[in-house]
Amino acid sequence: MKTPLPQVWNMDRIFAGGSASVEFAAFVEETDKLVAELARKLKGGEPPASKEGAWGLMEAVSLMQTILFRVRESESFVGCLAAANTADKKALQLDGRIKTQLAAYQSALTQLDRILKGIEDDVWQELKGTPEWDHIAFNLDERRTAAREKLPPEQEALAADLAVDGYHGWSSMYDTVVSHFAIHHEEDGKELKLSAGQAFNKLHTGDRKVRAELFRKWEEAWGEKADYCADALNRLGGFRLQLYRHRGWDSILKEPLSLCRMKPETLDAMWDAVSRSKEPVTRYLERKAQILGLDRLAWHDVSAPLGENAKHIPYDEGAKLIVEQFGRFSPKLAEFAQAALEEGWIEGEDRPGKRPGGFCTSFPLKQETRIFMTYSGTMDNVSTLAHELGHAYHQHVMNDMPALAQEYAMNVAETASTFAEMIVSDAALKLAEDKEEKIALLEQKIQNTVAFMMNIHARFIFETRFYEERKNGLVSVERLNELMLEAQKEAYCGMLSEYHPHFWASKLHFYITDVPFYNFPYTFGFLFSSGIYAQAQAEGEEFGERYVALLRDTGSMSVEHLAAKHLNVDLSKPDFWLQAIELSLKDIEEFLALTDPA
Repeated sequence: MKTPLPQVWNMDRIFAGGSASVEFAAFVEETDKLVAELARKLKGGEPPASKEGAWGLMEAVSLMQTILFRVRESESFVGCLAAANTADKKALQLDGRIKTQLAAYQSALTQLDRILKGIEDDVWQELKGTPEWDHIAFNLDERRTAAREKLPPEQEALAADLAVDGYHGWSSMYDTVVSHFAIHHEEDGKELKLSAGQAFNKLHTGDRKVRAELFRKWEEAWGEKADYCADALNRLGGFRLQLYRHRGWDSILKEPLSLCRMKPETLDAMWDAVSRSKEPVTRYLERKAQILGLDRLAWHDVSAPLGENAKHIPYDEGAKLIVEQFGRFSPKLAEFAQAALEEGWIEGEDRPGKRPGGFCTSFPLKQETRIFMTYSGTMDNVSTLAHELGHAYHQHVMNDMPALAQEYAMNVAETASTFAEMIVSDAALKLAEDKEEKIALLEQKIQNTVAFMMNIHARFIFETRFYEERKNGLVSVERLNELMLEAQKEAYCGMLSEYHPHFWASKLHFYITDVPFYNFPYTFGFLFSSGIYAQAQAEGEEFGERYVALLRDTGSMSVEHLAAKHLNVDLSKPDFWLQAIELSLKDIEEFLALTDPA
């Protein structure tokens, strides 16, 4: 692998010139024309009475997919610019421009929905069997079903238009709040002004005194921003509730479950299995507190490294570890990851002005992806990089598929990323040179179990209860803090000495408008990938091709069908989830044995 690896992504390969790109401006204008053409094709169109009379509709669906790729390209480009430089005001303006374009596209699609839902069932069955629609029949069927559960096209189009400056506007306001976030911190005699991303990384330092002080400042800083964040969260929640009410939807989970192609029974079975399996996790938290010399862990201790073994891992070294271990599972996965690392697809530089968190986004026309994170040299950073490369590989194996068939849901999107993390963490454990290093690495791996079974569970509990209260009016900052504390105490089984009441303000996921309830899909992905990983271990390299086949199907079927076809399991029953959790509990058993003071 070539070194040194670039740590700043190459966006000029997508559109040269950043937010001032002339090339991008022309691309957006051309997309506007295509959206207008789609609207013209669909306006006044009638449902075809036969397969032979559907050529115009098929032409419109083809154009729809062309635009879908272009909109994804634009959204990804602007999102990357805004994340890498929160002071790039032009990028924020472009974000509004793309959202306006997306609203026009969605408005046109309401006319497509009108046509689809009006097609007689016998004609519809014929159309789904045509070569033109063979690979997207599931997606069109899904759209037709959803259209029958929504408002009339004109009202859905109006809602989409109003959402640009309303619903999505409040999400953009959160980005503005984050851009003004700063924590003053002294390190090695120097006064630093930390961005949200930098401060979050330093919350994982091994020095508890520094960690506790930073967490105090973190809570205080978000408390100062809480009124603005509460405004945004309340308006986002209010918009959703009003739209759902007008559509006649009585469950706040209807949309997120539909977007995840998932039954309520599956979600219930998963959380039931999680709740029944927390006792060993609490024993891990108790042991970690003992090792750190504490009666109980505080919030900032949960993900803190243990002892001296939290060594700094240079970027190139972390990348090398990932590529080598990916290669043990699949040479194709390793080859892809190496190319992404070498060709400047990753924005990992630790510098001021970046947004917190990490993500992977795709450019379907260029058939490339970009990964955003802030790499500071921790094993957690290495895991994040592996996680995002897993996302990128998922997209890579689908690049030759139609646009609609690439639209996989968030919960299965997290499958590939979490699977990639497991490969790297297990490999690091096997390569551990001594007991102390093994304990540190094992503890790092268990962090995922705590995150997905407790942290994500707390988010789900909070958001569920927030929406119940939001139905009765605005929820105050004080009440939001109370709801978050209650959710964290319940999810962590009361094991912590200090919690994070302003977590609702600090967490980007609560403000994302594309996917409501941006929480439970993470736990689904973690446990689903655990089940897949168990099969991969049993079958060895032969599983690599089956894994690719599963990933390619993620955009074309429900999660229950996907699991039944590729894993022969029933996700609506607790058995699969309990077996998947068992893998994590074995890690905890090993950790407890290695750290037994007796």
